[in-house]
Amino acid sequence: MSQVFPKSANAWSKASIFALLFVVAFLGWLILTIQRSDYVTTANHFVEQPVQFSHQHHAGGIGIECRYCHTSVEVSPSAGIPPTKTCINCHSQIWNTSPYLEPVRASFRDDRPLNWIRIHDLPDFVYFNHSIHVRKGVGCETCHGRVDRMPLMLQTSSLQMEWCLDCHRDPARFVRPRDQITTMGYVPAKAQAELGPELVREYKIADTERLTNCSVCHR
Repeated sequence: MSQVFPKSANAWSKASIFALLFVVAFLGWLILTIQRSDYVTTANHFVEQPVQFSHQHHAGGIGIECRYCHTSVEVSPSAGIPPTKTCINCHSQIWNTSPYLEPVRASFRDDRPLNWIRIHDLPDFVYFNHSIHVRKGVGCETCHGRVDRMPLMLQTSSLQMEWCLDCHRDPARFVRPRDQITTMGYVPAKAQAELGPELVREYKIADTERLTNCSVCHR
């Protein structure tokens, strides 16, 4: 019986198998890369707000502390979006005729809240409590980045589950003293490898098994 396929077919079949494996691996890598990209996570994207509030000016330039505006961050799951009255406390005296701030004055005058767009917007199936993180020594900067350098607020982290688990698996790398929670550009007084475990014990942070339990964030 004559040979149906030439000997070169063996080489082509091997090459095609390797090519197929390469394509599958490449597609897997591509999917994972896109899934972690800023396009999907919306990280590092500026969002148009009713007033383009500058944290760089307010928190960085004139040194307004986070808790002046986000009053409930220590006692509530939500950090709180400040009411217009908080803005008017200063802007009834400063830039009180600026056309740029007319939406703020109109909001206060008409008793209608400004429709701020949430930047760090977690899915409904994720439970996040600001107060417990603050009490356990997680600083604002750890999750929100250097807001004191942001002319417009943006999301600096992916907010994906693997990002949360990175901290929950080893909180000692991230915790800081409670009196440094709102400090931007925080530098630990001694090596974090030494300070972190001390704070984990002092603040009675749960062990990794508990922190990585699904029910902690999904309720």
